[in-house]
Amino acid sequence: MARSLVLDGESLVAPGEIRRAARRFAATNPSDLIVAKAELAVSLDLSIRQFRSGVEPRAIIERLSEALHQLRRRFHPEVWDVIVPIAQSHPVAHYLHQDPLTRWSFEKPRGYSGDARLLDFIYGRPEIEDDVASSSTLGRSIYAYTRNASSSVAVRERRDILARRVDEIASARPGSTEVLAIASGHLREGPLSHALGAGAIKRWVALDQDPMSVGTVARDFAGTSVEALNGSVKSLLAGRHALGMFDFVYAAGLYDYLPDAVAIKLTKKCVSMLKPGGTFLFANFSPATDVDGYMETFMNWALLLRSEHEMGLIASESAAGADLKVSVWPGTNRSVVYCEIERQP
Repeated sequence: MARSLVLDGESLVAPGEIRRAARRFAATNPSDLIVAKAELAVSLDLSIRQFRSGVEPRAIIERLSEALHQLRRRFHPEVWDVIVPIAQSHPVAHYLHQDPLTRWSFEKPRGYSGDARLLDFIYGRPEIEDDVASSSTLGRSIYAYTRNASSSVAVRERRDILARRVDEIASARPGSTEVLAIASGHLREGPLSHALGAGAIKRWVALDQDPMSVGTVARDFAGTSVEALNGSVKSLLAGRHALGMFDFVYAAGLYDYLPDAVAIKLTKKCVSMLKPGGTFLFANFSPATDVDGYMETFMNWALLLRSEHEMGLIASESAAGADLKVSVWPGTNRSVVYCEIERQP
């Protein structure tokens, strides 16, 4: 790797940094860039013509997303790095950014990728209804597709899995369960937890780098066992928080931005905070994500994709010599991979 991924004081990472961290440095064929540019131009120009001639938006986005996915998959990351800004500056972006989800992701009003409000667009939360309603007819049509793309479906399933896992653990330890969510966002899994609503959770710490997300959690969960806390990967690894021990620790949307070295350090830290019998769960978008090309271009949402094997390697490196049980599995549509590490009682 030519350079390490720099985490600043709040662990905010930029799409360009993510793409550089993901590069595989192998010899490239000089003609590949010419071919990739040509194929991209054909696909983008076709999309423009289709929008102008009134083709159904879903059909346009499906075809374009598949074309971008194939380009990303077939060509070396250095070639992909060159064609990403070409796609982003193409006139077709005028149509695609009428979608409030695509536009929010691309513009990054909170300064970083994958923020909590972006996820609220994916969840279809009431908080974003005005933004959707004020979009153009075309924008709402595109949003109907992006909100139900494979990646969005996987994000909603991820939220549901977290809520169920909290409830499963709380049912075995009613009243004493302690949970830590790292990069918690707005903690949208919280309202789905029956255990939280029933007062069966002793403590649920929601740690996030974004003060706006921390404020939202503090407001929405006032009077519950949820504790909103401002903190980042950097502050967590530096030991700046006296958090104690937990029955369940999870990081659902964070590993997509962490290179292996940082991911392993964080995993070791999280495992060290588990009580006997406790579980750490982390998730990652996988190479099976078929809208990755669209996400990285028109949404400017770059990710470090990991396979089940790569997730297992992170867990193995982190669990070496410890009495831990590791399990890895894909989500329903395989766009997200999960890894659980359980400390033996």
